[in-house]
Amino acid sequence: MRMGSTVLGALAFAALAAIAPLLPPWLISLATIAFANALVVLGLIILWRTGLVPFGQALFYAIGAYAVALIGRYTPIRDVFFVVFVGAVAAGIVAYLIGFLLARYREIFFAMLSLAMSMILYGILVKTETLGSTDGFHVEAGSFLGWRPQGGTRNLAIFWLVLAYCAIAAWLVAYYFRSVAGSLTHPIRDNEIRVEFLGVSVDRLIHLKLVVSGVLAGIGGALAALAVQHVDPAMSYWTTSGGFVFVTILAGAGSVAAAFVGSLLFELVRSIAVTLVPGEWQMILGTALLLTILFLPEGLGSLVSRLRQRWRRGTAP
Repeated sequence: MRMGSTVLGALAFAALAAIAPLLPPWLISLATIAFANALVVLGLIILWRTGLVPFGQALFYAIGAYAVALIGRYTPIRDVFFVVFVGAVAAGIVAYLIGFLLARYREIFFAMLSLAMSMILYGILVKTETLGSTDGFHVEAGSFLGWRPQGGTRNLAIFWLVLAYCAIAAWLVAYYFRSVAGSLTHPIRDNEIRVEFLGVSVDRLIHLKLVVSGVLAGIGGALAALAVQHVDPAMSYWTTSGGFVFVTILAGAGSVAAAFVGSLLFELVRSIAVTLVPGEWQMILGTALLLTILFLPEGLGSLVSRLRQRWRRGTAP
């Protein structure tokens, strides 16, 4: 079943890459941002399974984005693979450092501390002229191993780049969940003391999960900056973190694939709502969240589990 899911996921990403040239430009742009943000959601799912809900994941998202922007502004480096790598490393280092504090707290204290860290960065960005202050600044266009696409070709190239990172991240996160550290997510959530009796340090495991989620968020922010070609302090604001939590609730923590489906669905609903009812789009999103909590409390990923259970019952002797 795991091998089948891996193959199915790979085919889904390959199909998206193949049909991308046939899709309208607006949908390509929307899907690019949706899948870049889905990487942040993947990191949230790792923490969510452990019983931790951070409200400051925009901190790492903004660090990844600003790393790309600063490299483009102050250095001659334009290779997208290198700048995304730097964004991931920068976010990972920050996650590692603040992890020494966050890993010691749980529940609302963990959520509020992560939010405070994100808002500290927001305050720094707003008040620092060299970082663009409230307006942010433009992100210099990158190149793909010396090839610099233009116009619609550039949008497609960025979309394919994001898909490639998403496919690799999805496989690695699925593999992580099957590892010893990943399989201890639910036991940590249910009873930390029993996990400690096994000789495992819960704080170290949570610290590791914070770093992994921070790296994923940094990659997502770096890719989003390349796609939008602009960064601003709003990327670290609490509403951005709230959006990621919204998508995580919509997707659920039971499936890696649900992170991408939920993120794409969120961006589609928001885009359509803003277009049709500009003054009421927040109410539409709120209604969608309420319906999800009422009828799909475990998120979209639970639909896959239900279908599998029904299939197994139907094939059972």
